[in-house]
Amino acid sequence: MKARFPRRSEKSEHPTVDDIARLLPRPEWPDLPADRGAQLKEHLMHEIVQERPGHRSRRWRLAAIAAPAIVCAVAVGVGMDGLNVLAPGGSGNSAVPGPRGRGTVTGNVLLAAASSAEKAPTGRYWHTETVFGKTYGVGKSAADSYEVDARQRSITWIGQDGKGTVWNADELAHPVAAKDMDKWRQAGSPEMVQVPNQDGTGVVMEVEMSAQASVSPRMGPAKPAEDDYFGLTAGQIAKLPTDAEALKNAVLNLKGNWRAITPPSAPTNQPMRNLRGAERTRALSEVASTLLSKAPAPPRVRAAAFRMLSTLPGVKVGGTATDPMGRTGGVVSMPLATTLPLGLYTAPKQLGTYERQWIIDPAGGRLLAIRDLVATPPHGSRTLPPGDDGKPHRLTVADMPERFLKKGEVAEYQVFAVTEWTNKTPPR
Repeated sequence: MKARFPRRSEKSEHPTVDDIARLLPRPEWPDLPADRGAQLKEHLMHEIVQERPGHRSRRWRLAAIAAPAIVCAVAVGVGMDGLNVLAPGGSGNSAVPGPRGRGTVTGNVLLAAASSAEKAPTGRYWHTETVFGKTYGVGKSAADSYEVDARQRSITWIGQDGKGTVWNADELAHPVAAKDMDKWRQAGSPEMVQVPNQDGTGVVMEVEMSAQASVSPRMGPAKPAEDDYFGLTAGQIAKLPTDAEALKNAVLNLKGNWRAITPPSAPTNQPMRNLRGAERTRALSEVASTLLSKAPAPPRVRAAAFRMLSTLPGVKVGGTATDPMGRTGGVVSMPLATTLPLGLYTAPKQLGTYERQWIIDPAGGRLLAIRDLVATPPHGSRTLPPGDDGKPHRLTVADMPERFLKKGEVAEYQVFAVTEWTNKTPPR
């Protein structure tokens, strides 16, 4: 899972809140309809990232400060009908199921979801809204620490020809639970907090804070959507097999760096078919999750992805959970050596163990969310390969964002707020 929203700084160098405040524009509060909540006020804040020795300068990014009332959606400058607002906290364990939630899930949720998915309508455009979240520990020790939930949002519209547009926005971080809110306020409700960075270099990151879960009132600039999903184009995805076993065989032929933990001597571009056991299940589930979330897969291909997942060794179905949008679904657990994205690292930048769970809406035939729960809290240390400076680094517990989390708490998640084929006109 990629989390790019915090910005990096040396421990001794970062702009103060006053430095940033002097550079802020001061727009008037907008007049909003009463049904959006009289207290909903938004304005833009420019985050300044200074150029530092050994680091490239990074451009300004738009972020938001909000004091939202209880609303279901916030209109944005790019012409969206509305964004899905997530409840505070990354786990979703304490969220109240929303109107689309389902309190009871029976039978094999994967097979039920497959039956629903293949009946879904098609349309001219594939529309998605995905929220990536990560939990960070703030503080030097467990006793004085509190957890914050930082998020990044991505919205895409893709035509059947594979061409489309994506908007990205960083959202303000906020305390995960009431106890975290109390400690943040006791610390003076800082607008910027420092959090660990798991690269073993001693560099920390900063996130902007808010007392509420917030959505940026403006997206970043529109960019062309990438027509590449594990090497497949939108046109190739449209032609994938609609039988589960045939789909698995087609995916196993894909070449790439499929290992989550790759020895330096191992080939980096190999067919997935070369993998065995949990590694193969991991790689197949990664492709399946993309077919069910970001990729413009036809309904019958999505159904085949659900059925393929049900046949993989180590995949367990059972129980229910609630995602951060308050939607309840069936739980599917995956066997993973590490929750880090496939093919990005030659050594895992994790010191604990984790359980990956999918939350699935069987009646709607949708993958609602993916979350990674702590199975064993971080411990020990590990030597990492040389970084950009050519020097080897050592990863310690202090570098772990989730170092204060307990077993069963959520370290990272993705929420698939919208995954639909539609004939609506994309925003301009």
